[in-house]
This record gives sequence, C-alpha cells and structure tokens, in this order.
Amino acid sequence: MAIVQFSVVPLGTASTSLSKYVAEIHKVLERSPLKCQLTPMGTILEGPLEDILTAVRQAHEVPFQQGAGRVMTLINIDDRRDKAASALAKVESVRAKL
Repeated sequence: MAIVQFSVVPLGTASTSLSKYVAEIHKVLERSPLKCQLTPMGTILEGPLEDILTAVRQAHEVPFQQGAGRVMTLINIDDRRDKAASALAKVESVRAKL
C-alpha cells in the first residue's frame, strides 16, 4: 500500500485559475477504486503503487485534453513495505506526539 501526493500544473493557459482543471482531474479519479483526498495544494491517493501511478498518468493527461499547452506534474511517493500505512494514520501519529 502506498500513499502518493501529487499536483498537476497546467501551463500555457489563458487564465491563472486552475480549479476547472482540478475539478476535471477529480472526475477522472472518482472512477478509480483508490482512496482519494483533495487538499488545497494537491491530491493524496492511497492504494497499490501501480494503480496510483496509472491514475496519476491519467490525471496528467486531463489538462492537455482541455487545451493546455504544457503540463507539469509533481509526485511524492511514500511506499512503506514494513507495515500497512495510511494518510490518516500518519497524521494521527504526529498528533499523538503533540
């Protein structure tokens, strides 16, 4: 099980607003069986790494389909193999120490 945070940044668009691109990306992600969390600065996916990377690839294509001339996608992967992990468990671990 992996946890991946990613953000897709369309470049070469007519506007500085990105919400319409993000909304279309999340429509694609909703069709996936992966656990998905929208955050102000990106998206978090949880599940098998191979499935996540496929979903990120699909998300990367969305702005091109909407007319963007260039797309930059940033990915952070937490692939822990010694025990099961989740985004919520990571946050709870830190809160327990506060």
